[in-house]
Amino acid sequence: MDIFLVRHGEAAASWGQASDPGLSELGVEQAAAAADALYPQLVPDVQLLSSPLKRALDTAAPLAAALGAPVRVNEAFREVLAPVPLAERQAWLRQFMQQQWAEQPENLRQWRRGAIEELLALDSPAVVYTHFLVINAVVGQLVGDEKILHFWPDNGSITQLCVHDRQLELVALGAQMKTVVN
Repeated sequence: MDIFLVRHGEAAASWGQASDPGLSELGVEQAAAAADALYPQLVPDVQLLSSPLKRALDTAAPLAAALGAPVRVNEAFREVLAPVPLAERQAWLRQFMQQQWAEQPENLRQWRRGAIEELLALDSPAVVYTHFLVINAVVGQLVGDEKILHFWPDNGSITQLCVHDRQLELVALGAQMKTVVN
């Protein structure tokens, strides 16, 4: 059974500027491109799941419209909750991404386990609209990498998993962000 993890399109504001921004114009284009890429691969009983955050829901909208299917919100696929005020989130994130899971408090380790458990509980193929760190948490677990940051999924990228014999397996990483060297 296939599961596709789609990173939301580019947000209209950065993680440190707004708590729940929608998509930028580029993000809207990325959402449409992800829908176009996924549509031919999907089976009729595919379910659409999303983080409750606006940028993820907005990214799900084009595929939901094409399929005439509802999008079900699932808190397990929400971005990591930073334990600091909005103005301090980017600094916290930079530090967090350099750490290991064993260093994290129980609530963050439970957040990671919750995403994995929800994926394993799926009973039909699914497209999950989620976030950079959720995808990293899942992929890192599947490849046995205890670092917080495993790879750099681009906005609108599609990471493919499958469930086989009640085990999650990584099929393909989504497109990664292109780095700019100054």
